[in-house]
Amino acid sequence: MRKDQILVTYGSDLKRMAGELMAAADVQAQLKSGMHIALKPNLVVAKPSSTGATTSPELAAGIVEYLLEYGFKNIDIIEGSWVGDDTGRAFDICGYRTLAQKYGLGLYDLKRDATVTRKVGGETLTLCRRAAEADFLINMPVLKAHCQTALTCALKNMKGCIPDREKRRFHQAGLHGPIGALAKALPPQLTVVDGLCGDLTFEEGGTPVQMNRAMLAWDPVKMDAYAAELIGLELSEVPYIGIAERLGAGNTQIGGDTVIELNRAEGGAITPQATRRVAHLAAHVEASQACSACYGSLIHALQRMDEAGQLGRLKGKVHIGQGNRGKAGAGIGIGACCKGYERCVMGCPPSAREILAELTKER
Repeated sequence: MRKDQILVTYGSDLKRMAGELMAAADVQAQLKSGMHIALKPNLVVAKPSSTGATTSPELAAGIVEYLLEYGFKNIDIIEGSWVGDDTGRAFDICGYRTLAQKYGLGLYDLKRDATVTRKVGGETLTLCRRAAEADFLINMPVLKAHCQTALTCALKNMKGCIPDREKRRFHQAGLHGPIGALAKALPPQLTVVDGLCGDLTFEEGGTPVQMNRAMLAWDPVKMDAYAAELIGLELSEVPYIGIAERLGAGNTQIGGDTVIELNRAEGGAITPQATRRVAHLAAHVEASQACSACYGSLIHALQRMDEAGQLGRLKGKVHIGQGNRGKAGAGIGIGACCKGYERCVMGCPPSAREILAELTKER
């Protein structure tokens, strides 16, 4: 794996998937004996990962078991929940205290940590010391949308590594500029994304969309550029990604060999009625044995259309799923299984951005 590539694996067993990603990237080759390794999940609130708000402890377990297998034992979990929530409670409810006890890991609430400062351009940022001084920082965000910044994934997840007073300042400054600067001031050495069931619209969870994937990248800026594409956003809609790129924290270029898929998306029936919001969007879909990864991309595309007031442009239902193999007909199909339809968004799975472009095309 090159440092400018992204690895993707599909499935529902995050522990296994995380281990596969770490092995495929040969992460151990980048580590030295005795290194202090810090794992930074997204535990923004004290809610289980099934809500689409937080990083599954199974993703962390897969990473930890890989590290232990190669003899790396100086491992901590670090996090600072958002202002107003209790990190210790999040550790309990999200399963991280149990995880730390099982594997003998350190568990640190960054709200209680000492701080250091770093300058980026003309801006001074205050960082939590334990994050800033880690030898190898592994960022473990959730792929989800956000009501203020449109996307929260690799770059925004690092906001948990600053004290509450700095989080308040970030909001006062409009988020995008400070988040872009933070990418330069505190770059993670590795990003492993929980893309199992990120929230559809809000960082706090409640409208999860099953996407059944996990991803790994060395470059967090590139990871966010790809994440935006997956949920149907243009880079211009997430300004902090471009700011981070301009500051030299990474790059957004995604070429034909950038994304490496380790396997094919798993099949299986979907239950789109998990939330009323998802059910509202699913009313426009005719699904037959649809894979979660493909279906999740479609739901995110429909959400983008709904936000823009464009759902009314759909003529009939959108077809998706393996049950459409060999079928032909009028209308729109999503994914390679639906190639017989009059219009089809090819891919296995296609991204939400690709789906959105086809669904909103003038006819």
